[in-house]
Amino acid sequence: MNAIRLLRTIALFLVLSLGFSSGAQAQIPDTELTPLIDALAPGSFKDRATAIDALVASGDPRAVPVLRVLLEGELYVDEASGKTVFTAQSGGKGVRSDPVTGEELPTLTDVKLDKVKVNNSLRRTLRTAIGQMTLLSQKNDVRLAAAQSILRDADPDNLELLDSAIAAETSPDIERVMRQARAAIILKSPNATLEDWQAAVPTVRAIGGRDALNMLTTAQAGAPAEVQPAIAAALEGLARDQAAWDVAQNVWFGVSLGSVLLLAAIGLAITFGVMGVINMAHGEMVMLGAYTTFVVQEIIRQNYPGLFDWSLAIALPLAFLVTGLIGIIIERGVIRFLYGRPLETLLATWGLSLIIQQGVQTIFSANIREVGNPTWMSGSFDLGGLAITWNRFYIVIFAAMVFAALLLVLKYTAIGLHMRAVTQNRRMASAMGIRTPLVDALTFGLGSGVAGLAGVALSQIGNVSPNLGQGYIIDSFMVVVFGGVGNLWGTFVGALTLGIANKFIEPYAGAVLGKIIILVLIILFIQRRPRGLFALKGRSVEA
Repeated sequence: MNAIRLLRTIALFLVLSLGFSSGAQAQIPDTELTPLIDALAPGSFKDRATAIDALVASGDPRAVPVLRVLLEGELYVDEASGKTVFTAQSGGKGVRSDPVTGEELPTLTDVKLDKVKVNNSLRRTLRTAIGQMTLLSQKNDVRLAAAQSILRDADPDNLELLDSAIAAETSPDIERVMRQARAAIILKSPNATLEDWQAAVPTVRAIGGRDALNMLTTAQAGAPAEVQPAIAAALEGLARDQAAWDVAQNVWFGVSLGSVLLLAAIGLAITFGVMGVINMAHGEMVMLGAYTTFVVQEIIRQNYPGLFDWSLAIALPLAFLVTGLIGIIIERGVIRFLYGRPLETLLATWGLSLIIQQGVQTIFSANIREVGNPTWMSGSFDLGGLAITWNRFYIVIFAAMVFAALLLVLKYTAIGLHMRAVTQNRRMASAMGIRTPLVDALTFGLGSGVAGLAGVALSQIGNVSPNLGQGYIIDSFMVVVFGGVGNLWGTFVGALTLGIANKFIEPYAGAVLGKIIILVLIILFIQRRPRGLFALKGRSVEA
């Protein structure tokens, strides 16, 4: 069996090297390549694996994008004709084209297509096949991706091909990844020599992270006795490194949660601090901002699909205007009659929240709505040992930008000066000619508009439903009270503190008990500092 694998690998290497030696891969005629691609659809998963081997053996570079599309689960077939096709959009939608020539297939425009299915075993085969076909490419990025793919799968069948690629590699960075892939394969190879083992262990240790930890742990049982101490030392070092990265990962999760809490609470800090209104409908402003995003994306999907990546840029100002206008209407229609009666404002805004929820449920139904991520907010990236998703990363940046913008508004604009004056001493501000009713209306509108912006952000990390705001209203009040009512810096520090504390407590106490512990700690803190972390200064607030 090993001899057959060796002959197969040598044959594959000869085919590929002939195709790459002149700087361009060899192409077979379209009439020969098309049947090989069409053979990917029929039969069992085993038959598809055989068809993949045949495509790899062809050495034709046009097979690589076909294998990648199949790996992504987006290769389709017309069952009647047996023709495999590419589609312009995911889900088998959009223009259908020939995988070999790229020409449109108008005869299949209205034909229902079936997806060519793959399982986990076939995905491993596909990744290995793609790595084999791209390992000797003239392009650095292609070779690097191939080396990373082989490192991930560590298939012993690729060892001979990988040794040849290492010998021909000119880029030190790519060669390092190839050697890491070779070391990972050695840990799986039953016939590896002691010298190979001794070289592989420190190489895998240098990879770091959970992948290296898992590889060495798996290989430890079958490793030669001579390298057992080296593996044990490597595992101990990796465990220490991983513990440090786990702490950093929890801090990042806490910062991510804190940014969400900041967006949800910062508008409440403005209205609560300036007006003294306990606004239980604040969560519904967040929910309306999320639904505004959903409506914008639906309109774009149906009429202007090419603008989808700009949907959030369009939704942000619209959400701010919609929720800000609704906030002004609520203040002018209800809140202004209840100043000085906090319990009645609480009951009134709670009733408004129920009315808004029911209204949204009547218009959009109670079903959960999914808001799509633009391509630039999809996926993730690694930063050292941290795994960071792009949507969370951009939400953290967005929260910081909103916070900075509000600070500038409060410090350098007339409305900001008036808001600060009313916060510190409402009667004195009124005596100085400030129109406090107008300030109240604009403040409530600003706080509601910022809540709408929070809804746009929250739509990117969860589903949208009429109850969306209820999950954040209590946390928002905790952040505002903990940080100091009406103080934006207090809200900022409070949001990050509660977010990070929550993520460190959750693994030990669970999500529900963790929130209870946080609430108890805040109550105990407020007993010592009733005005929160950063108390406002002024005659009125100190009275």
